[in-house]
Amino acid sequence: MKRSHLVKIAMIALVGLSTLGIVGVSFFLKTAFSNSSKIQLITDTSRYPEIRQQLWFNQQHIIPHFPEQLPPQAENIRIAYYPGVTPNGSFFQLRLQHSPGKIQTLLSQYEKIAKYQYQGGNTNDHVNLENGVPTTFFYTSNNSQESFPATYTIFVLDAQDRGKPGFKWNHGHSYGVAIDISASEIVYWAEKW
Repeated sequence: MKRSHLVKIAMIALVGLSTLGIVGVSFFLKTAFSNSSKIQLITDTSRYPEIRQQLWFNQQHIIPHFPEQLPPQAENIRIAYYPGVTPNGSFFQLRLQHSPGKIQTLLSQYEKIAKYQYQGGNTNDHVNLENGVPTTFFYTSNNSQESFPATYTIFVLDAQDRGKPGFKWNHGHSYGVAIDISASEIVYWAEKW
């Protein structure tokens, strides 16, 4: 076989493998970003244990305040979960309604241990305040509203800055609860970025 034929065969094989590689990488990236980058609002409450104990298994240090199980007396339960894709963060949010007495008890409990407290708003509002820290968006709202109404008190139980000097809050985590006494609701939340 002539050398020119070998070069042509090698070039065809190289172009074919390159095309196959590009198609494979494109498919992988599309699948990774299209499936994982969507907020997953879950209405099937039977998935709560799966998310809390399996999907967030390596994040137990930032969700101990979430109930181990969904309280049987809770109503209007909504779950929002985002597994995250690097460099994006991940979050987990549980919203439920309790009796007014139970909400008052929870309010008293979290008021005592919160490191930060905000009235309404969202993470962008809170982090931009003097000595503010990132919190969360209202992922479990009944509409596309990103901010908590002013009736919600947001309690930050912990917020850890893992950013580099000059890039404050570039990486880190925060977690806490948001409570609306008038609606008898509590939202448990955790964020990692």
